Amino acid sequence: MSSLIAPHGGKLINRLLEEKERSLLEEKAKSLPCLELDAWALSDVEMIAIGGFSPLEGFMTQQDYESVVQNRRLKDGLVWTIPVTLAVLPEQAKGLKGEVALAVQGKRIAVLHLEDIYKPDKDLEAKQVLGTLDGSHPGVKRLQSTGAVYLGGRISMGHRIPATTFLPYRLDPKDTRRIFAERHWKRIVAFQTRNPIHRAHEYLQKCALEICDGLLLHPIVGETKGDDVPAAVRMKSYEVLLERYYPKDRVLLAVNPASMRYAGPREAIFHALIRKNFGCSHFIVGRDHAGVGKFYGTYEAQRIFDEFSQEEIGITPLCFENASFCTVCGGMVSNKICPHATEQHISLSGTKVRELLQAGTPPPPEVSRPEVAAVLIEAMRTSEISR
Repeated sequence: MSSLIAPHGGKLINRLLEEKERSLLEEKAKSLPCLELDAWALSDVEMIAIGGFSPLEGFMTQQDYESVVQNRRLKDGLVWTIPVTLAVLPEQAKGLKGEVALAVQGKRIAVLHLEDIYKPDKDLEAKQVLGTLDGSHPGVKRLQSTGAVYLGGRISMGHRIPATTFLPYRLDPKDTRRIFAERHWKRIVAFQTRNPIHRAHEYLQKCALEICDGLLLHPIVGETKGDDVPAAVRMKSYEVLLERYYPKDRVLLAVNPASMRYAGPREAIFHALIRKNFGCSHFIVGRDHAGVGKFYGTYEAQRIFDEFSQEEIGITPLCFENASFCTVCGGMVSNKICPHATEQHISLSGTKVRELLQAGTPPPPEVSRPEVAAVLIEAMRTSEISR
């Protein structure tokens, strides 16, 4: 695996305990004060434990947190753009010291080695990280709803909650790196998605594959907005697309258990660093990456990469303009390569596509593959997707 890109910070973190250590920790955790994790915090614990958030070994202490919020770097200077924190109510934090058990539905799965208890400036965090204080932003809304105190410290995970969904695609960074090495891939491009793939996405991926050995299609299956397409529907759409239109020996589909922050430019860097940890050398950045509503500029998530050196980031961003089908060119194009007027381009808004799907009408094949449209129409018919 030496030919693959190094994890961020140089070492793939592993906070999953082996059997003997696990037994000792689980016994010890019975006598510790306990905090219940919500789905968001659980996904963060898992991503820390498997090395997806390398070099983080736990939830951020105040020094790292403040440095990330203000400077987009950890206190040691390493680039990191999104706070990874554990929020609790003040009464929950009272009296905590040493070690704290972390539980899911009463089952103690991990221990937090508590190093720091601090009160963050959430307005500053929202303004710096999310770029807004507007409560309609899902990231701001969540930030305002969580506890006013943060706990920092390394975690040790003794019991991983068994996955019940997407089992063939539950691949940790060590797994994807092993598969890349077995396939002799050196240049691997990652594609981040929280939506079904349309023809423009497919075009970006295949352009990237022309210069890379393989593609990691890596959808997020942690928490997303309530009106996003459910993960199960998205995964089915990816499966039918890959079956018909991609070379099987050039694509790996795996799920990313992280949750969406909707932090636009900062999250684009965050997503790139995560895929670096999974072994990817390149990362596709399209239009309004990790954006929501009209909070970020169309290509703001691409420009942020220019604010860091290649050596600092490590993974190479591949920035693409918006793509659509040109009736004159007879194929997928962007403004960079097509001289024709936008009237010659077949492109539908997300709202229009949803209206067609709700009516049981597939969008034009120049916008969405028929097989993908069929999955989405069926999901709407059975109410898997909210109308």
